[in-house]
Amino acid sequence: MAINTLIPAEKALEIVLKDVRPIGDETLKLKHASNRILSTDLASLRTQPPFDASAMDGYAVKQSDVASLPTDLKVAGEAKAGTPYAGSLENGEAVRIFTGAVVPENADTIIIQENTLAENGYVKVLEGTPKGKFIRLAGLDFTEGEVLLHASDKLTPNRLALAASMNHAQVSVYRQSKAALLSTGDELVLPGEATQPGQIIASNTFGIAASVENCGSQIIDLGIAVDTRDALRAKIIEAITRDVDVIITTGGASVGDHDLVLPVAQEIGFEFEITKIAMRPGKPFLFGRFHHKGKTIYLTGLAGNPVSSLVAFNVFVKPLLQTLSGQPLQMLNRLPAVLGCDLPQNDERAEYMRATLVTSEEGKRIATPFTKQDSSMLANLVRADCLVYREVKASVAKQGDACEIVLIS
Repeated sequence: MAINTLIPAEKALEIVLKDVRPIGDETLKLKHASNRILSTDLASLRTQPPFDASAMDGYAVKQSDVASLPTDLKVAGEAKAGTPYAGSLENGEAVRIFTGAVVPENADTIIIQENTLAENGYVKVLEGTPKGKFIRLAGLDFTEGEVLLHASDKLTPNRLALAASMNHAQVSVYRQSKAALLSTGDELVLPGEATQPGQIIASNTFGIAASVENCGSQIIDLGIAVDTRDALRAKIIEAITRDVDVIITTGGASVGDHDLVLPVAQEIGFEFEITKIAMRPGKPFLFGRFHHKGKTIYLTGLAGNPVSSLVAFNVFVKPLLQTLSGQPLQMLNRLPAVLGCDLPQNDERAEYMRATLVTSEEGKRIATPFTKQDSSMLANLVRADCLVYREVKASVAKQGDACEIVLIS
């Protein structure tokens, strides 16, 4: 397939993810592993709880001693968390016990303290408890050797707590992919800087950087390169020398005289398979590979228009970064809805249209695309609740017709 072919989005994603594998793993202390992705299954190193434990404050007794109530029992001692009762419970005795403490030998019932009166070394049991109630049996939660966490699980706060309870001080996780971000264009200045006639603010620098971090990847910001071959070449070589996995450029991805990403990257040695996508927004999109010192470095060239770059990032670059970091893919899943307005026939590019979304009294999702869909309009992207997807050469659609949407988080 020639690289200047207009490639369908589905085919382009197949090309991007072809032969991509996680880049490796590393061992981290548990306190440094938050939100990282496990690279191996994790089996428990212990049983939890490791002993029969009281679930309440009260008294450990024999059920046979509280068959007839009220009754007085001699308090033989105390059991608290971390300090078990040293002896064995005898007939007519009770042991004062606290939540988390080991249930004494021969005890089979916990009487909660609210149902007792304690006085002069004795406890009067006023109300009974079924045998075994309020006792957490050893292994109630899990047992030693049980696999509770699995490869590709994200270490959320709940899973981190479980790993700690399983007695793992460190875990094996996939390495985070490292992405270099390079904005291109003589017209770009950073927010807060003075603009000259014809200059604009570099918004992609921030939107794409945040998107990379949301993928769990590390970001290296290479700043803004002016539109010269030397400047662009120096920035790409800098990214390579910093051992990145992916280079993400914004701007300069089309075919104009000043769109230099493709020819400069080719001179360096990148081999490209994609230069444009049959998708709106996001038609200009570059994808190439460069083999360097035993590893593959990927280059994804996004359009300069901010909406195009953000949509293309989510469709193509996000799955690439997730795969490299061993994460489960989070694709742009399409959901059923109905249109809130008429739409004309679509052309040769699949389209993602920014739209509002409401729910009817009957529970139907109603998506209404904005009249203006220019790929430079970021405010409309923020106002949108969803993207209405239209396939290549979709027919004229009427208000109330079925459609597919992608929710915007």
